[in-house]
Amino acid sequence: MRAVLAYTLDHWRRRKLLVARIAGAILLATLADVFIPFFSGRLVDALLLADQARDVALSRALEAFAAMVALGAGMVALRHWGWLGVIPLSLGMMADIAQETFARVQRFSTDWHANSFSGSVMRKVTRGMWAVDMLNDTLLLALLPSAFVLMATTVVLAVQWPLMGLVVALAMFYIAPAARLSNAWDTRIGGTLADALGCNAVVKAYGAEDREDARLAGVVARWKRRIWRTWYRHTLSGTSQHVVLLLVRSLLAGAGLWLWWVGRATPGDVTYMLTTYFVVHGYLRDVGMHVHNLQRSVNDMDELVELHATPIGVVDRAGAVSVRITAGEVRFDNVGFHYGAHETPLYRDLSVTIRAGERVGLVGHSGSGKTTFVKLIQRLYDVTGGRVLIDGQDVAEVTQQSLRAQIAIVPQDPILFHRTLAENIGYGRPGASEAEIERAARLANAHDFIARLPKGYHTLVGERGVKLSGGERQRIALARAFLVDAPILILDEATSSLDSESEQLIQAAIERLLKGRTAIVIAHRLSTVRALDRILVFDQGRIVEDGPHVELMRRAGGRYRHLFERQMGDLRGAAE
Repeated sequence: MRAVLAYTLDHWRRRKLLVARIAGAILLATLADVFIPFFSGRLVDALLLADQARDVALSRALEAFAAMVALGAGMVALRHWGWLGVIPLSLGMMADIAQETFARVQRFSTDWHANSFSGSVMRKVTRGMWAVDMLNDTLLLALLPSAFVLMATTVVLAVQWPLMGLVVALAMFYIAPAARLSNAWDTRIGGTLADALGCNAVVKAYGAEDREDARLAGVVARWKRRIWRTWYRHTLSGTSQHVVLLLVRSLLAGAGLWLWWVGRATPGDVTYMLTTYFVVHGYLRDVGMHVHNLQRSVNDMDELVELHATPIGVVDRAGAVSVRITAGEVRFDNVGFHYGAHETPLYRDLSVTIRAGERVGLVGHSGSGKTTFVKLIQRLYDVTGGRVLIDGQDVAEVTQQSLRAQIAIVPQDPILFHRTLAENIGYGRPGASEAEIERAARLANAHDFIARLPKGYHTLVGERGVKLSGGERQRIALARAFLVDAPILILDEATSSLDSESEQLIQAAIERLLKGRTAIVIAHRLSTVRALDRILVFDQGRIVEDGPHVELMRRAGGRYRHLFERQMGDLRGAAE
């Protein structure tokens, strides 16, 4: 509750005048509502004078009536003005929250994204956004006037009749029980749905629809049990609130009758008291629902606020400057690194230099440190010791955006946006012309298949590029890299799972892409690294061999030679 309200107040401070206008208008409207019963009592007293002094009675009655009308009109106008102010307040806050949360989530560490369901994250953000609307309504338009009417009524009544002030004051100490509505299982449902739908091709491939149905049914069953308990408590809460209101009404009416009997109150005063009760009842009647809405809003925003409290992980240092990569030399200087809370480091004092324009292959078993090597170059993680330098510049001292903008990546499994082919190719270079995009596609051997599509470069590719084949997605990724034209290129084996025709087209495009830049190739099939200038052989975070293919193959009992010969033997066996 404290964290969410502090987060909300922070956004209110950005719009101080608007919040002050809303609160002021609502409080003045409520004050007018509080005084209407006073004049209704004076109206009744004036009518009782009609038998004694008709003209005086009429004058006083009209004065009371005019005051009631004026207060009523003022209340309506002020409340309308206040409610109008909530519209720009809530919309502005929702827009800020959506943009700020998206920006923050985008910058979370690679590990965070690897351990999070995208569907669950989306649910947290959108649910938190819409909760802001209810929270503003509840705090400013419901609970604020309810609390104010209780205090104002207590003061007004206590001035004349301390007993009546005491009765209303007791109502102020009524605390509506509000159960915490946990959204953990609601979020879990969103994550389960997104996970199954995003992997629907795998579900279909294994005929696992029934299993996924059962998995969701289990999550939904646990969600139902937890939500049932919460809603049951809310029902009990509502009933208890009505009981308290009944007691307040009985005490107020009884006290008024007693004051009239002992001659301390006129019939108009009793009317004033009862009318005041109805005003108070109008505000208190739904206070339980308002408290419930407050709790619900807070809980809906809870996970959103947690996102803002989550450390980003890798952040730009104070005074970070844009990097300028011209030659493209990469140097690891006594680098130490370990993942998260792992006690055993992956790298210990790793030192190696990749010269500018050099084409280097990284080989080794899974988990040997190849992928981490390129992630540290991109500064997706911070080293725990030593430095990673590019053209002599420490990557930890430069802005991440400027660093990654000058490193082109072609992953093994390219991910495309559900946007047009032109937008996907031009993603790494905003503002590229259609001619530049087409040229990049031609260099990547992608233009021909794009031209055959009904809408050409304006064809939407589907979620994650599902409308394209693996070879077509790979060529779009290569075209993106051609267009970026970065001095450093990182290739994760781009032909390992393609048909022979696609492999030839992509291999030819890669040969063109490698020219004139520093290239680092993560190799799964060792046949693809034979033509590279140099090969780094990784084993348990260490570079155990370093040299060109021919030199490494001459080493009897060498690690690279063993890996190469075994892989070639496996291929021959498969062919036979």
